[in-house]
Amino acid sequence: MTSLRPKGALVPFTPALLPTSQTISGRTILLEKLSPKHADDLFTFTGGLEPSKEALWDYLPEGPYLDAETFKASIASKSTSTDPFFYAVIDKRNCLPSFGKAIGYLSLMRVTPDHLGIEIGNVLYSAALQRTTGATEAIYLLAQYAFHDLGYRRLEWKCNSLNEPSRRAALRLGFSFEGVFRQHMIVKGRNRDTAWFSILRDEWDASLKAAMEKWLDAGNFGEDGGQIKSLQDLRAELC
Repeated sequence: MTSLRPKGALVPFTPALLPTSQTISGRTILLEKLSPKHADDLFTFTGGLEPSKEALWDYLPEGPYLDAETFKASIASKSTSTDPFFYAVIDKRNCLPSFGKAIGYLSLMRVTPDHLGIEIGNVLYSAALQRTTGATEAIYLLAQYAFHDLGYRRLEWKCNSLNEPSRRAALRLGFSFEGVFRQHMIVKGRNRDTAWFSILRDEWDASLKAAMEKWLDAGNFGEDGGQIKSLQDLRAELC
């Protein structure tokens, strides 16, 4: 007897691919597989005793790092990880002292090729990267890579529910809020409720990709470097 209960639509697919060590280049930054060679730059931008640098680690599962050797060991370990798969963010702005240096990192993680799902996480942006075009471009590059090079259909973003900057960033970038997992984790001895966000490949292809490309275009920035149109405005125009 055929069941009359509702079932999900059949999904003809082949499993997605795993992230690789290929370099992903953008206009203002490039992403390359994290390596021990990036440790010195990253420690300069994110390590040490300065309160502003210590605060970068508030919502990450590790850190802050106060000495270079411990930090280098952490980067060496991350460089061999396949899930999370870490990328260093390299500055391509040749007008700045940070040109050619690693100014942050982030990862593709919770890689599930059989279910076509993947997550962007472990985002560490130094002050040299925060609130820059490159901060957005890094997410664009990983999203495009995940959807169209690797073949995923769902891209996730998760953060501590208390991390308001991360929650605002997710919404600005076009992720949809899906809810809060209560008492999801214990991180550094503290409770973490986790806010969940996602972008689906259909949403990316429909308007999110085009809006982000228009925002990232050099023509969207004035001589002072300020944006002409916001990402939210560009998305609204394309909807």
